[in-house]
Amino acid sequence: MMDIIVMGAGGFAREVKWLIQQINAATPSYRFLGFVVSDMQAVGDRDSKAEILGDYAWFDTHPQPLAVALGIGTPKYRLAVAQAVQERAPQATFPSLVHPGVPYDAQSCRLHRGTLVCAGCVLTVNVTMHEFSMLNLCCTVGHETVIGPGCVMNPTVNLSGGVTLGSGVLIGTGAQVLQYVTVGENATIGAGAVAVKDVPAHTTVVGIPAKPLAPRA
Repeated sequence: MMDIIVMGAGGFAREVKWLIQQINAATPSYRFLGFVVSDMQAVGDRDSKAEILGDYAWFDTHPQPLAVALGIGTPKYRLAVAQAVQERAPQATFPSLVHPGVPYDAQSCRLHRGTLVCAGCVLTVNVTMHEFSMLNLCCTVGHETVIGPGCVMNPTVNLSGGVTLGSGVLIGTGAQVLQYVTVGENATIGAGAVAVKDVPAHTTVVGIPAKPLAPRA
């Protein structure tokens, strides 16, 4: 079994710990050591204080091979923390963690390093998840969908067939992206929105059909 830590210590980090436990229940693979945070001064009341090992300096105390999972739900921070860990801890690897109950076509789907797929998700065929992207609970992903690096799908998101997401896209709970729509990098689709046409990069869209969020007065 390989040692594994989770970056972050909040609610989603605890869910990632549970994902690891579910994987181990099916196939013993990992020894969970605890949580590592980027800044001990930022630890709050909702964090799992008792299981925090320390900050990035902790990696210096564990030179052995180590698996790392990202318990972070914001795209830019997922990518930033992944980069910081790689620079600090060359012994670290980022496995793809998929809940054992998730059906997907292993022959045609490509799940790159650091991807997370939580319980209740369904992926069909020819799906690509680039590094450090993640699917939260009960998401569905259709054929030929491409999910860019660091993308975050919150619970019950539906990505229809042929969808393309650029790097760092955030999609809110219950949102839908219809067939063959492209979402540009660092765009955000609000909770419950339905994207029926392409979304430009660095744009936030909301509503049904999804439209750019009006600027504040």
